[in-house]
Amino acid sequence: MSSAPASIDPAIVEQKVGAAFGAFGGVMISSMIYVGHRLGLYKAMAGKGPLTSDELATHAGLKERFVREWMYQQGASGVLDSRGGGKFELVPEAALVFADENNPASQVAIFAYLPAMMGVFASAERGFKTGLGNTYDARGEEGARMMDAVFGAWNRTALVQEALPKIKGLVARLEAGAKVVDVGCGAGAGPIAVAQAFPKCDVHGYDNSLHALKVGEENKAAAGAKNVTFHNPDTDPLPATPTFDFVMTLDCLHDMARPDLYTTAIRKAIKPDGVWFIVDVNGGATPEENLQNPMASFIYGGSTAICLQSSASTPDGLQLGAFGLPEPAVKKLVTDGGFTQFSRVAGLEHPFNAYYEVRP
Repeated sequence: MSSAPASIDPAIVEQKVGAAFGAFGGVMISSMIYVGHRLGLYKAMAGKGPLTSDELATHAGLKERFVREWMYQQGASGVLDSRGGGKFELVPEAALVFADENNPASQVAIFAYLPAMMGVFASAERGFKTGLGNTYDARGEEGARMMDAVFGAWNRTALVQEALPKIKGLVARLEAGAKVVDVGCGAGAGPIAVAQAFPKCDVHGYDNSLHALKVGEENKAAAGAKNVTFHNPDTDPLPATPTFDFVMTLDCLHDMARPDLYTTAIRKAIKPDGVWFIVDVNGGATPEENLQNPMASFIYGGSTAICLQSSASTPDGLQLGAFGLPEPAVKKLVTDGGFTQFSRVAGLEHPFNAYYEVRP
């Protein structure tokens, strides 16, 4: 049994206890957001101004006493705004985050997968013990749907409207009918968005997650995007000759066990005048820089359970993790893969991601 340190600073003890309660408080808040999303409470509040619990219960078709307790908790957590007299409001800005899933600010869909997420985090233990991570398919179909919820909103709403117009000459080329590929497409939000916006394009998505491809086919059918074709690169690899005018890798390079091999494959598959659009985590060049990031705790946690797991899922995996591809590393990756032009996409900013334009 280890002995206690000779001197304990009570202030530091209090600080660490506060950190523990703060962390558990986050679980409580997340759980109540899950409840609010599942029961339609945010959508029932959106655009209605301040409401009492009686009014909200009526709008949502629920029992007032439980709605009241939930409203108090959401007001205490800062999701709802207290207006006095027992009234709370989901302000328009909060509605974008919690009620409207069809805008880039939306964050609520991920909370629908909170129970599944707990299982994902529990499964992370295997990596600690064996050094070998879990593949994306190890999380099951629910895991694929969870990841689609995390990244789908930006891909469906901001990719075409905000990002692609920032790449010189790209929109005109897509409008005329280009051959497009999304490598690491997940459940297909990116390629489907491009296919819908540019119906003359022939759009392809590659991913080796069978669950993601299944969900992608569902999403494709729901969107009526007949100009999208999905592929599993394990059985149907990228073409080894110049084929694609436009390539996307959206928040996935750092998840790949061997992004260097995919970079080489992309170089073979892209046309000489093609362009590759890379989205990846906007990390610092050193861990010390990353620890100053206000989202570092969130990103490192997600990486431990998801990103690093995937990158370490094969014996030869590079084990990058979420912060594994800061700008200098991305530049080296694509340069080593045979590309000669690399730059940030001007005018495109995000608190989480960096955006790069790469050309042969």
